[in-house]
Amino acid sequence: MTRWYKEKKREHFYKEAKKKGFRSRSAFKLLQIQKKFNVIKEGNFVVDLGAAPGGWSQVVRYLVGPAGKVIGIDLLHIEPLDGVVFLKEDMKKEETLQKILNAAGNQKADVILSDMSPNISGNYSIDQARSVFLCEKALDTTKILLKPGGFFVCKIFEGEDLKFFLKKVESNFKVVKQYNPVASRKSSSEVYIIGKYFQN
Repeated sequence: MTRWYKEKKREHFYKEAKKKGFRSRSAFKLLQIQKKFNVIKEGNFVVDLGAAPGGWSQVVRYLVGPAGKVIGIDLLHIEPLDGVVFLKEDMKKEETLQKILNAAGNQKADVILSDMSPNISGNYSIDQARSVFLCEKALDTTKILLKPGGFFVCKIFEGEDLKFFLKKVESNFKVVKQYNPVASRKSSSEVYIIGKYFQN
């Protein structure tokens, strides 16, 4: 595939996001994950980790409907979104979990999503290690915040640590899949881990 074609495709999802009013092109990644794995259902309570600028939370708000609940967390400020509670917090800090629980009224989530990504250093081995660290934090979050039988979606950068992280997910979920959404850039090394039916 030529570089020109890759850029054209990337531009397509960017333009589509603008046209449909999504805050980011990554909204299409979640829509494609949803179409394949049906992780989010009407009335669900969903926690969105690494939510800025709010593209995934927009999709989730639509999918869960008025009976559902959405909490998004990020280090960065996120512009308000009707029907979504945004917390400006650091997932690397232990007290953040309690703040999410407080915002949820101590209700456990049906789905935990993590599109968290490290600040890219340009050194792939460092970036991949940081990505795995964030995924470990997201997995730790499921152990506190996710209902038994709940679902988990997590972005990770491919590398030697991926298989070790997969084993950890497999020990906590009955079904575990890897998926590369079409909306991901072809040059991207990201892959999404989908965990279904949480068992703590």
